[in-house]
Amino acid sequence: MVMSGSGERVVFVLDTPGDESLHTGGTIARLLDDGAQVTVLFGRTDAATADADAVIAAREALGETESGQWRVLSGNSDAAVRREVLGAALAEARATAVVTAAAEPVLRRAAADAAGDHGVPVFLSSRVSAAAGQRLTAIDVSDHLDRKLQALGAYHGRWGVDGRLVRLADGGEVPVTGSETYVRTSEPARPAVVDEAPTAATRAVTTLVALAAGVLFGVLGTVAHQTTFGLGPITVPIGLVLSLIATGTLLVGLRLVVRDRLVVLAAAVGMLATVFLLSLRSTGGSVLVPQGLLGTIWTVVPALVAALVIAWPRIPARRPTA
Repeated sequence: MVMSGSGERVVFVLDTPGDESLHTGGTIARLLDDGAQVTVLFGRTDAATADADAVIAAREALGETESGQWRVLSGNSDAAVRREVLGAALAEARATAVVTAAAEPVLRRAAADAAGDHGVPVFLSSRVSAAAGQRLTAIDVSDHLDRKLQALGAYHGRWGVDGRLVRLADGGEVPVTGSETYVRTSEPARPAVVDEAPTAATRAVTTLVALAAGVLFGVLGTVAHQTTFGLGPITVPIGLVLSLIATGTLLVGLRLVVRDRLVVLAAAVGMLATVFLLSLRSTGGSVLVPQGLLGTIWTVVPALVAALVIAWPRIPARRPTA
């Protein structure tokens, strides 16, 4: 909030009507006086504490004349929906900054994420954030106290205004001072992740591709696993080593990327069936997997790796806290 005049387009995100006057009323009034465009968005409307007349009176007291700039967010309280709706509102307002005094974690997180998506700075009211050790941005609103108090008085269902003291319905008291403070958040937005289940057709195609890949790796490994080279007195089974690395990488990679046991199973079946068929003696008497240590390792190890990869439990992704 640079307070540079009409170039500012600031979006305020609050839980319910009345919060804008209590937490950010002076800042809203000052921005409007400076020629800025102000949009106020509410996460919900509590009919018991704020009616339409109270909202209109508070808006006019702070200096806002356009009723469409104050509105309740559409959609449900799901985090992804909140983020999407807020993102659309920021784009519509062409916001240069977001200010939030939302105490609801989902709404506050969604505001920060939507702002991050649009590259807009976020200022969090210090009244709803533990600001110890954080640098505060203080806005001088001493010239706008009367308008803030007038806006607070519109919500007589939530509190009473006694001079510069707001007496809450639960017995608490909030002093009204000449400054409002904010913490500029630096936490990056979380990527919007849509975890959609694959369709049956997509899963079937992926399974067939994995089966073909398993067959291919089985053929190549069977042909190459007997390849060796001499390193002095040592015979290095380079073909077997590369074949095991390739097949293991295929199975592990499919499990990590696709995360579908059926796909991994298809690749394993294609590979092991190919190895088994090629290990049989042909009609001409030739054998691609002769008896011996190398042949035994090639027929056993891929099966063990496949069983381990398929049976390995899926570890859920760790979700960051709000």
